[in-house]
Amino acid sequence: MCGIAGFSLGHGSSVGGTLAARALLAGIAERGADAVGYAHRGPSESIRVTKLRGGASALFEDLTLPDSSSTALIHVRDFTKGHPEIQANNHPIRHAGVVGIHNGVIENDDAVLRRRGIDRAEPEMTVDSEAIFALMHLRRHDPRSLSELQGAMAAAWLDERDERTLFLARGRLRPLWIGRNGSDLFFASTRRALAIVEAIAGTRLHVREVSEGRFLRVEAGQVVSERRFRPGRRYRETGYLPPVRTPREAVSCLERLAALAPSAAA
Repeated sequence: MCGIAGFSLGHGSSVGGTLAARALLAGIAERGADAVGYAHRGPSESIRVTKLRGGASALFEDLTLPDSSSTALIHVRDFTKGHPEIQANNHPIRHAGVVGIHNGVIENDDAVLRRRGIDRAEPEMTVDSEAIFALMHLRRHDPRSLSELQGAMAAAWLDERDERTLFLARGRLRPLWIGRNGSDLFFASTRRALAIVEAIAGTRLHVREVSEGRFLRVEAGQVVSERRFRPGRRYRETGYLPPVRTPREAVSCLERLAALAPSAAA
């Protein structure tokens, strides 16, 4: 189990990107502590990635976005495949021009890459999530390609070839929530993370859970298209996944967040 979150801010947004990113990180901090990372970009900018070993608290104060950044991806990792000692295995993952984050398991990643003739972005990479972003790079974000994957998935990604769009997809067995106000869209693995954004940023969000088998394109805080795809059905979860992996990480980040915005913590 991992945690994913992020946002797309619209033109004239009143929400500060750094504060929103820290609120989202605090909201998903309890979901993994093997690695933490984020990616961001603004109009006409390349995607910038920062990641390190450890939990959310190790990165919290250093998570600072330029004022120009309008889109962000945030991830905490509880790894399954692809040891976190190899930095390329940690999220956000870059495959060619696609940078993405994933919560779940892809059990046929090696078979998909081999069948498609796709090489790993780096020779030492073994992380299963790369198959998602390799397919999206190859197939230009055709959601039908996601049906090739067997596993559990909620994912988000950006593409250097398309500076306007945030891509979101939910397959099976992993949650994905979105919250929208008039100008911005936020997403996260849990509804609670979006409630933290509401409290810290002083905004009201219309919140809904994304249905399984949905693919969304988001531009400047607006969902410009939502399509269906058929997730693979062969994968079966073999054990109980506790909703909280690292409670101390959540407590630490929430305390620091409250110190940044005392009125929101009252």
